[in-house]
Amino acid sequence: MNHSLQTLQERRWLPVKMIFFGIFVGIVAAFVTVLYRFMLQFAEAVLFRVIEFTDGHPFYMAIWLLCLMLLAFLVAKITAWESMCSGSGIPQVQGEIKGYFDVNWWKLLISKMIGGTFCIIGGLSLGREGPSVQLGAMAGKGLAKLTKQNKTKERYMITCGAGAGLAAAFNAPIAGVVFALEEIQKNFNASMLVCVLAGCVTSDFLSKNAFGLDPVFHFHIPDVIPLRYYGLLLLFGMILGLLGVLYSTMLLKGQNFYGKLKKLRPEIRMMIPFLFAWIFAYTLPDVLAGGHAMIELVYGKYPALTTLVVLLVAKSLFSAVSFGSGAPGGIFFPLLIAGAYVGAVYGGFVCDVFGMDTIYLTSFIILGMAGFFTSIVRAPITGIILIAEMTGGFEHLLPLAVVALTSYMVAHITKVEPIYESLLERNIVKAGKSENNPDKDGTVVMTFIVGSESIARDETVANLPWPEHSVIAGIQRGPMEIVPRGDTIIRSGDTLLVIAEKEYLQMIVDAYQIISGEVEVDIPL
Repeated sequence: MNHSLQTLQERRWLPVKMIFFGIFVGIVAAFVTVLYRFMLQFAEAVLFRVIEFTDGHPFYMAIWLLCLMLLAFLVAKITAWESMCSGSGIPQVQGEIKGYFDVNWWKLLISKMIGGTFCIIGGLSLGREGPSVQLGAMAGKGLAKLTKQNKTKERYMITCGAGAGLAAAFNAPIAGVVFALEEIQKNFNASMLVCVLAGCVTSDFLSKNAFGLDPVFHFHIPDVIPLRYYGLLLLFGMILGLLGVLYSTMLLKGQNFYGKLKKLRPEIRMMIPFLFAWIFAYTLPDVLAGGHAMIELVYGKYPALTTLVVLLVAKSLFSAVSFGSGAPGGIFFPLLIAGAYVGAVYGGFVCDVFGMDTIYLTSFIILGMAGFFTSIVRAPITGIILIAEMTGGFEHLLPLAVVALTSYMVAHITKVEPIYESLLERNIVKAGKSENNPDKDGTVVMTFIVGSESIARDETVANLPWPEHSVIAGIQRGPMEIVPRGDTIIRSGDTLLVIAEKEYLQMIVDAYQIISGEVEVDIPL
């Protein structure tokens, strides 16, 4: 009886404890993310000042080309030193949560921040938001390691840090919460929810103290699209769904292109996107870096259709070349820019053909971002909330939902995997065999620590509902290594060594999270 009361009391106070954990994670995640944002802002300012100074002077242009090749060399060395800093970072965080990877948190923080800054100085078409998610997650993991938390709390803190990183990057705390639960964790309980919420709110508060209260995009939307035009929104959602799939495929093809150049040294391969950046610097500078210049160009000015199409195509291809190289940087913001331009093109078309008032052009730009994001990432709730927060208003939730859900449905029908799942699979293959990676027979080795609130505590192995397609290969109890039998009693603090079939990994992870206490279950009183 006393044991049951103690368990209930521990479970009752866990959400309160996790609020404080979330606040601490939000503070450290905000620190690294805000610092990263300042570094990238400085890098982008340096980039455009150099272009302005060198443009029209062949000698200085040649010097800048040599500087870019040096930056490419340094970025290649950084990614060789810490391979997990390559690319967006979101798939790596997903792999960490699922048990595929065990990233060195401090090496990742250093390499991602320095490598990402070098890439933006060079002008590569990469965003800060995906890296911010990874930086926040690793800040949470570092805090968990330094405070010696168990694996259960470490996963909570990684998820919390991921959401806090996105919240600080976009000034979007609700989107940070939704993204962490919808895309990173994919399941949650009350303790995790309050932990992530506390982290995102804290991170957003600190970020806004550094960058101000304004939303990321300063779009003024004068009126909501009338209901009689919702048929055009359905068509728009279908187009975005197909174009999003095309964009995802193009990004993966970009990686395939670099894969065919394995005979070249990594430093030489990394020079390819920097060479493209040098060419665009003096021909089409708006497509460089994250894409803020492209947003400023389209907002309120509505360039000619040919200009929009040229910038859209050039930005998309350059993003594929930049991201495919494995340089540290994300696709999050560039894909939003591409979606905005698709919206501008479609909005201009329907206004001309169907006589819509041009006052709604801005609405189509915003809807384009939401639908394009949803098609590529397959996280419709995040897409809707994110765009609403980034533009500073929730009065357009209905058209956002219509476009996002239509785009999601069309993309799902094509059977093309969401971009981050595709990238995760590639990262797993690239990482090769290790203690936490799939081996030849399609299995993966994971560990789960039994918490004090676990339903497995003081139960025998045979008396617990273990999932199929997995086996407990060992139990670590302090210095002892136990080979489990049916009558082996599991104790709080035990580390379960689990071998699971890769094909059923998500189901197995969910089950072990419940059994080990990572996901709460109701206890009848």
